[in-house]
Amino acid sequence: MNGILPLWKPKGMTSFDCVAKCRRYFNTKKVGHTGTLDPEVEGVLPICLGNATKVVPFLTDTKKVYLGTVALGTATETEDATGSVIEEKKVVEMPTKTEIEAVLEAFKGAITQVPPMYSAVKVNGKKLYEYARANEEVERPSREVFIYDLQLLAIDESKNSFDLYVECSKGTYIRTLCVDTGKELGYPAHMLQLERIKTGSFSKKNTVTFAMIEEAAAKNEQAQLLRPISEGLSHLVHQDVDNALKLRIKNGQKLAVTEAPVTNNPFVFTNNEEVLAIYGKHPEQPGQIKPLRVF
Repeated sequence: MNGILPLWKPKGMTSFDCVAKCRRYFNTKKVGHTGTLDPEVEGVLPICLGNATKVVPFLTDTKKVYLGTVALGTATETEDATGSVIEEKKVVEMPTKTEIEAVLEAFKGAITQVPPMYSAVKVNGKKLYEYARANEEVERPSREVFIYDLQLLAIDESKNSFDLYVECSKGTYIRTLCVDTGKELGYPAHMLQLERIKTGSFSKKNTVTFAMIEEAAAKNEQAQLLRPISEGLSHLVHQDVDNALKLRIKNGQKLAVTEAPVTNNPFVFTNNEEVLAIYGKHPEQPGQIKPLRVF
């Protein structure tokens, strides 16, 4: 069982729950997910099995696309609809389309976020949500993330809310983006709902559900649901090599930088569409490249 399962994570399950369930359905211990989704968020969660677990950090480090809803007038301790209300302000008049779009424009590009207290970010070896549940104050480290695209989709005046399309880097907290957007509009706010519709090359339209996996497993056909490892690396530069170089790559040898494509990022060596290895520049020897993962 080697490949990537483009799972549609349902609401009510943690990402770890999904991994545990996949271990049972695919009868393998080598399973890893590629970017945590909160329990109440549904969406695309690629699951790597077998040899594909080697690409987890590379697939995690891809663009994510979300559809979310910002609710104005109330802020919660968790920054989403599951938390207790900590601040309220009546929305007398809903901001206009022009006003909202002007605020959204300011959040495009590189921005700095402070992760929510109810998150898995670690401070001094302890997760923030553990501090929050113990009512302990702790300084949260800010982080820079990147918003590639941010669009207003619709306004619902009856709910004092508006829908967003967000294309962002890994590590972006959409909950925090919703709160910060609300602040700029002059209101406490929280994330009403969220759906992740794309991770890297995997989108909602080509995902599978647990019902589909269960049906396939009953026929012992679950392996047919897996996508090739190459699909999880489609965002990286690929370079095809001949059989002679293939042997050296499969043996994990360091190579001259002249063998590499022109890129500053990790890249993939292939042979007749077979993924051989992921290589990167050698950190100490400028004239060489070294294997990061060999398949």
